Amino acid sequence: MTDRNPSGRELEILKILWDAGPSTVRQVHEQMAPDGELAFNTVQTLLRIMDDKGLVEHQREGRTFVYSPRRTRENETSRLVDKMFDGSLDQLVVSLLSSRNVSDAELKKLEQIISAARKRKEPSRKGK
Repeated sequence: MTDRNPSGRELEILKILWDAGPSTVRQVHEQMAPDGELAFNTVQTLLRIMDDKGLVEHQREGRTFVYSPRRTRENETSRLVDKMFDGSLDQLVVSLLSSRNVSDAELKKLEQIISAARKRKEPSRKGK
């Protein structure tokens, strides 16, 4: 069975598709290799393989294929947390905070994100 998890290059392509939206091979190639350091045919082959793996899907527009991701960034993040941290979000955060020098601005932003997540949870707590 084919590995349905994205390789490093495939993840690069997914990031482009998540940010740019549906894109042609040419558009993906321009984003991945603006200086031509990667052959167009390589990107085309990668997208075909990703289509076979179910990572992307395509729509035909004339003679051109337009590719879209079949997985969201959130799907991949969840898979990563499950695979590397056995689903433990707190261990992911501890690992990230331990592995790099986090600025005060980043910590403040994390506090705001956590506060917003708590507020979104409040209605479901009151309903219980």
